[in-house]
Amino acid sequence: MMALPPSKHHHDKPKSLPTIKGDKAPGSIKRPSHSKRSPTAVASTAKQLTSPELVALEYADLNLNYDNVSQEVGHVRIRQHVNPFAPSFSIPAPVPNWCQVFKDSTLPLMVDIGSGSGRFLMWLAKRNPDSQNYLGLEIRQKLAKRAEFWVKELSLHNIHFMFANATISFKELVSAYPGPLMLVSLLCPDPHFKKRHHKRRVVQKPLVDSIVKNLMPGGQVFIQSDVLEVAVDMRDRFDAESDLLQHIDTIDPSMQCDEEGWLVKNPMGIRTEREIHAEFEGAKIYRRLYQKLI
Repeated sequence: MMALPPSKHHHDKPKSLPTIKGDKAPGSIKRPSHSKRSPTAVASTAKQLTSPELVALEYADLNLNYDNVSQEVGHVRIRQHVNPFAPSFSIPAPVPNWCQVFKDSTLPLMVDIGSGSGRFLMWLAKRNPDSQNYLGLEIRQKLAKRAEFWVKELSLHNIHFMFANATISFKELVSAYPGPLMLVSLLCPDPHFKKRHHKRRVVQKPLVDSIVKNLMPGGQVFIQSDVLEVAVDMRDRFDAESDLLQHIDTIDPSMQCDEEGWLVKNPMGIRTEREIHAEFEGAKIYRRLYQKLI
């Protein structure tokens, strides 16, 4: 993406922040190198590829090792739907020594809640090795373990993955982090379609309150889903914090939204795997980006 530089006033001035787009907020990233290819060439290539092949292309420069990781963590079978209220997920994740986790634990932190395979976060971390730290929270333990294996293989010192139920552990983890919380992302979380399971959705008021409270002034929240019902649910919960959060298009008019208020483009510079699969199937992606008031 390109990102928004830090706003003019901060209670704690972190080291110069890279920026999501425009000139008003903290954030991150540059476009992947293959985005420089002509739209015609990209479209022509995309038509010939399957969805998994498009994912591999998007993250090709990570050059992840799949053979060694199988020996290390075993076969990773992805369970799509997890009950966060199960007893095995009710224990808070232990807070690590952040000074041992990150090379510089005072850097601004991005937290990705539901980090999945971790490739999205690794892509960002690789491009911002000295300006930001990244934390992935994943409720499926083998995914978090595999992501940590890849982090070590890539010799990245600004990213860490944890097996954690964010509903229970987010507040304690970020409260103990020495640097400022700059960005929180919730990208295509489990929709839990059945009405009786809506309470399992990760975006609930206690988590929203914790995110807003711990976010630095000028910090951001990026939400995204390919399921309209889930996107609306998340949007309504963060819109309710209008005394502390503003949607990005009211701050930076260059961040275009459609007539329903969804961001037209992904501001991150890289698509998530779910996003790639959904768009391949012709689905629309619903996005919102909020910024905390100074």
